[in-house]
Amino acid sequence: MILVTGGAGFIGSCLLAALTARGQRTIIVDWLGSGEKWRNIARHPPEQIVAPEALDDYLRDGPRLEAVVHLGAISETVARDGDRTWHTNVELSRRLWLWCAAHGARFLYASSAATYGAAEGPDGFSDDPARLASLRPLNLYGFTKHAFDLWVAATVARGEPAPSQWVGLKFFNVYGPNELHKGSMVSVVKVKYDEVARGDTPRLFRSDRTGLADGAQARDFIWVGDVVDVLLWLLDEPRVSGLFNCGTGVARSYLDLAHAVCDAAGAAHAVDFMDMPEALRGQYQSFTQADMTRLRAAGYGRQFTALEAGVARYVQEHLLRGEPHL
Repeated sequence: MILVTGGAGFIGSCLLAALTARGQRTIIVDWLGSGEKWRNIARHPPEQIVAPEALDDYLRDGPRLEAVVHLGAISETVARDGDRTWHTNVELSRRLWLWCAAHGARFLYASSAATYGAAEGPDGFSDDPARLASLRPLNLYGFTKHAFDLWVAATVARGEPAPSQWVGLKFFNVYGPNELHKGSMVSVVKVKYDEVARGDTPRLFRSDRTGLADGAQARDFIWVGDVVDVLLWLLDEPRVSGLFNCGTGVARSYLDLAHAVCDAAGAAHAVDFMDMPEALRGQYQSFTQADMTRLRAAGYGRQFTALEAGVARYVQEHLLRGEPHL
């Protein structure tokens, strides 16, 4: 049995679909709420859904779990409630780590590229453990993810109890189906598609960096199917532990992304620029690019989906068909 926290969310529900296809028994921890989030798991329901507030009681009964994949988090980059974000992203993660260590379960968890803060250039996104303490996240979300990464590193260095396999993945910019419930936090791909579908011109933020052209801000955009492949590979490779980047290793500009959406939707290339919202100024990463050297060295050999191919798949197989869910 594998327990997935955030299992009805974006990456969690896509992982659930893949595990179900394998015949894997699953339990998820999540709220479905009163909206459409249930559609993320409608075609591949888990055996059980545990409410987050009931998780401690559930674990106290000592269920037999092979692994916990901890994807649940306060993930808004503009989050402001420090206490709630710390409790969810750090304290809950610690409790799950300690439970897995005590009960022989493996532990995979979501970190984030937001931990890198204002890193510059490709060399700034190395997941070398020696660099971990030098990172300076720009927002509360990134800070809490980084705080847990530091706690894990210190716990392992002291030789304290740890799960037999533990892996943290620093997810970069993930896009794909099953994200509609995220509201304003949906991927830029979905936002640009919606603009094109309405007949509007896609809009991008003007650059707030001297010497950086509008639309030249670049991110490492990764297809959610590739993220799921990495998670499945790790579940199949219990010998692999550590904190790793999870991106494609290639930064692409927002202008590239907008053009890819236009191509996939059959629209002409056109972009308007708008000022960056005040809430994002000083907290915006103008460049991210995962250094994938360490995950490759650990044995992961699959190729990542190119931006144009991933956007075309998302738009043409899901959004244009009115099938935004797996």
